Amino acid sequence: MQNAVHRFIIADDHPLFRGAMRQTIEKQFASVKIIEAGSLDEVTAALDQEEDVDLILLDLSMPGMRGFSGLMYLRAQYVGVPIVVVSGTEDPTTIRSAIEFGASGYIPKSLGIDVIQDGVSVVLEGGVWIPPDIDLNSVDEATKMAQRLASLTPQQVRVLMMLSQGLLNKQIAYELSVSEATVKAHVSAILQKLGVESRTQAVIAAAKIEAGQWQSIAG
Repeated sequence: MQNAVHRFIIADDHPLFRGAMRQTIEKQFASVKIIEAGSLDEVTAALDQEEDVDLILLDLSMPGMRGFSGLMYLRAQYVGVPIVVVSGTEDPTTIRSAIEFGASGYIPKSLGIDVIQDGVSVVLEGGVWIPPDIDLNSVDEATKMAQRLASLTPQQVRVLMMLSQGLLNKQIAYELSVSEATVKAHVSAILQKLGVESRTQAVIAAAKIEAGQWQSIAG
C-alpha cells in the first residue's frame, strides 16, 4: 500500500490546517497526489475532474456544507469515494450522525498525527474509524432522525435542500428540470421517510440534525 499512488482531497476552509493535513498524508505515503479544496463547490469540481480519488478528508463547517447536508450530498453523488470527517467537534452525537450519513470515519482535529494516519489507513483498507470512546450502538433521537435522513435518495436530498430555502414546487421543478408532479412525489416520499406531516416539519427536522447549520445554498 505504501508504494501505490494514492489520491486524496483535503477539504477545509483554513489553509493552515490543509497544509498541516497535507504534510501528515505526505509523510504517510511514498507516492500521493493531494487536491486541496476550501468549499463544497471546490470538492465537487475536483471529484468531477479527478478520476479514482481514494479518500476525501472533509470538514463539516466549510462554505457550502450546511452541517450534514453537504456530507449527504457527496455520499449520494459519489458513492464509491469514502469520506472521513475531520472536525473540531467531538460531540458523540455528531460523530454517530456522521457515520449514519455515510462517513467512513470521524477524526477530531485535536488528535495527534499518528492517530490521524492510523484512521486514514483503516478507512483505506475498507474499515470504519472513530475515536475509541464512542459507542455507535447508542441511539438517541438525533441518531434516529439521522437514520431517516440517510434513507433519502440523491434527488430527494436535493429537493429537501431546496425546501429549506423556501422554494415552491414550481421553482424546484424548474431548477431540477422535472415536472411539478415529480416534485410533489418527492416531497411526499420525504415526508413519509422522515415521519413528518408537512414540508415545514421536514425542514425543521433537517435543521435539528444539522445543529442549526441548515443555511441557504450559496450560489
